[in-house]
Amino acid sequence: MTAFTLSSTVRRPYDRTLAAVRDALAGQGFGILTEIDLKATLKSKLDVDVQPEIILGACRPALAYRALRAEPSIAAVLPCNVVVRSVDAETTVVEAFDPSAMIALAGTTTLNDVAAEARTRLAAALAVVEQEN
Repeated sequence: MTAFTLSSTVRRPYDRTLAAVRDALAGQGFGILTEIDLKATLKSKLDVDVQPEIILGACRPALAYRALRAEPSIAAVLPCNVVVRSVDAETTVVEAFDPSAMIALAGTTTLNDVAAEARTRLAAALAVVEQEN
């Protein structure tokens, strides 16, 4: 785990992990607003081959609204990015931007409650992904 992500490495193929992440996020009330397929994008733009990797822009509207009311400029780091990255045929890494880092970016404590709830929900989603076989 880095200083700005919540991370989990699972022994499960990429496609199954991606499906589990989607389900786990939905279970915590997050919808997926955006998807960036890094493998496809890098292939089309640079003609390079990389392992499968996708960035999911996850949003829980009630939390986003609370964050925006507390600090309108926080919109620059919304939605919460969740990355699913293949390491090999049987190993996948899942990383989510740690909402606690949002507090440092904003330089204010007005987001403490929102960041804490978002962090708890993202960590719970990662825990579900870790437990699934």
